[in-house]
Amino acid sequence: MSFATRDGRDWKPEYLASIDPKKCIGCGRCYKVCGREVMMLKGINEDGETIDLEDDDDEIEKKIMVLNDDGACIGCGACARVCPTNCQTHVSAA
Repeated sequence: MSFATRDGRDWKPEYLASIDPKKCIGCGRCYKVCGREVMMLKGINEDGETIDLEDDDDEIEKKIMVLNDDGACIGCGACARVCPTNCQTHVSAA
């Protein structure tokens, strides 16, 4: 599949496929640069389960970003450029 930028240069999108929960620090930088709500912040409890953030954070051990709507990703790569831990995996268009 071939794509082009506005002025006709070749461009290959790299879509967000996964976020490594062991590397992610939940800083939210990727979320802030993504205008498409591809990711969202979740919590990890003491049992290692991913849970929704609640008003009461007592059982949350760590916050991480998780995929929310990966189909909304346009492959711009902005999230990867701002990630300080390189916790994301991106894949090329088929």
